[in-house]
Amino acid sequence: MSDTLDMTAMYAMHDALRREAEHLARVTTRVGADPGAVLRTAAGWELFKTSLHIHHTAEDDVLWPMLRQILADRPADLTLLEAMEAEHAAIDQVIEAIDEVLAASEDGLDRLGDLTDSLVTGLTGHLRHEEDQALPLIQAAVTQEQWNRFGWIHAQRIGPAVPRILPWLLDGASDQTVAAMLAQLTEPARQAYQHQWRPAYAALDRWHQRKERSSPAASVRFEEAPVGPPLLPLSDTRAGVASGPCLDARPGT
Repeated sequence: MSDTLDMTAMYAMHDALRREAEHLARVTTRVGADPGAVLRTAAGWELFKTSLHIHHTAEDDVLWPMLRQILADRPADLTLLEAMEAEHAAIDQVIEAIDEVLAASEDGLDRLGDLTDSLVTGLTGHLRHEEDQALPLIQAAVTQEQWNRFGWIHAQRIGPAVPRILPWLLDGASDQTVAAMLAQLTEPARQAYQHQWRPAYAALDRWHQRKERSSPAASVRFEEAPVGPPLLPLSDTRAGVASGPCLDARPGT
């Protein structure tokens, strides 16, 4: 068993998902705005779904099966893993229902408020459940090598989307978290983050909250950010990462 596992990016991902859930909740209560029209064209909705899908499928495909093998003789802990998977599935179902409503134009838009409320409540409850019970279990049961493998696969699934997801992930993060995450990048990748990826993200009105203005920067599409190398762990430094598993590691704090 290793020393305390580094979970910086796990918590950073959870914090980012909570932040976006708050934005999503405000969309459906914004005065004078059509929530359906906002969500159909909101880059924030797509970024949220993409990041959540990557994170949850990496857990479902790698982390929970790994733990299930380690904890095979501990029924209570196996029940917790089943709950984690069930919560993921329930969240996916609500997201699918929201997208079905959005695809149906005006039909069913009256359900949108209830569905987004259900998504926000379900997601925030799941994140709290995972942090209170699953992450301490991971700390106690998983080796450094096993944790690194999960982080590597998680990072692989982000791959070339890192110019979009990394600035999103670090939006509002503490200086300590930002420094820890950027320290895993090579200098060219850090420069790309500072001068290309983050400015493109900052120019993105991802939830259509800004007033209409004529500044060209206000209309920059996130996809126009220069595509840099994917964020990968130490085992593939060609990607621009200096060291360590990238997207599921947190310094012991």
